[in-house]
Amino acid sequence: MDFSLLTEALASKSFEKIANVCDDLMLQVASEGVEFKDEWPYVIHLLGHIYVNDINNARFLWKSIPSSIKENQPEVAAAWKIGQRLWTHDYAGVYEAIRGFDWSQEANVLVNAFSELYTKTMFKLLLSAYSTISVQDAALFLGMNEDDATNYVLQHGWVLDPTSQMFNVKKQATVTEQKLDPSKLQRLTEFVFHLEH
Repeated sequence: MDFSLLTEALASKSFEKIANVCDDLMLQVASEGVEFKDEWPYVIHLLGHIYVNDINNARFLWKSIPSSIKENQPEVAAAWKIGQRLWTHDYAGVYEAIRGFDWSQEANVLVNAFSELYTKTMFKLLLSAYSTISVQDAALFLGMNEDDATNYVLQHGWVLDPTSQMFNVKKQATVTEQKLDPSKLQRLTEFVFHLEH
């Protein structure tokens, strides 16, 4: 089997491409009638779907993995544990599943990238959902201890009330860039010209 596209995506840290590359390779190999169950990079394939938050396809992949692989390759089960936590919206559990396994070097790169992305996603969720939140809850959602979570959110402009141990969430200003459509500008110019003459 030629895994060069997958190797290239991993090497270039194009993690968002991994699920599609694996899906395409799996279809290609299956169409050729080649038996691949023991050689297939199930861990990377599962983590690829998890990275792009494609939990439905991760579930379908998990169901298609032979039980002998699930039983004999603990890293495959560990990758699916992350998917299960995402499926059930167990935010703290996602971090526990990430930290709860000693990942291989290849998987560790992808798991760490997902962890960073997930933390950013959770931070955005907190920004949109809360005006105040406790230190404890912020730490839970961000998968950090309370000191690290405090440092993280303070760097983003949040304010801590030391008495109540609550953060005042600072909404970040969204800058919307208006794009000028040349055809609209032309029509506006013609309209103004008509008015003047």
